[in-house]
Amino acid sequence: MSERQPPVRVRDVMKTEVTIVDGMLTVREALESLRDIHTKSILVEKRHEDDEYGIVLLSDIAKHVLARDRSPDRVNVYEVMSKPVVSVDPDMDIRYCARMFERFGLARAPVIENRKVVGLISYTDMVLKGIDREV
Repeated sequence: MSERQPPVRVRDVMKTEVTIVDGMLTVREALESLRDIHTKSILVEKRHEDDEYGIVLLSDIAKHVLARDRSPDRVNVYEVMSKPVVSVDPDMDIRYCARMFERFGLARAPVIENRKVVGLISYTDMVLKGIDREV
């Protein structure tokens, strides 16, 4: 009988480089900052302590800017973001994180600890980094 391995936690596989922008930036300005770390989402900063984070996926920009023939120079990030975001605790077992993603139709989510973003988790991170640790 084999011993049970400790669970792989979100913090073990999440990306720690996250693009966080002000919601007043234009989509073009936000995309310029996105190219720096090669990710597919942008988090939107809280406006004040009682506010919540937002998120913009590249698919949101495609649907709300590109498909509608709107200028990325004239659309602000807050117009296309989803808010509030569904977030993940860094100590969550990635098996439960994957189940939560499935249940809520998510592809990625910010990792929030003490009301501050500490990372970003996606299916890719869970599968490519998480399975290696379990095997």
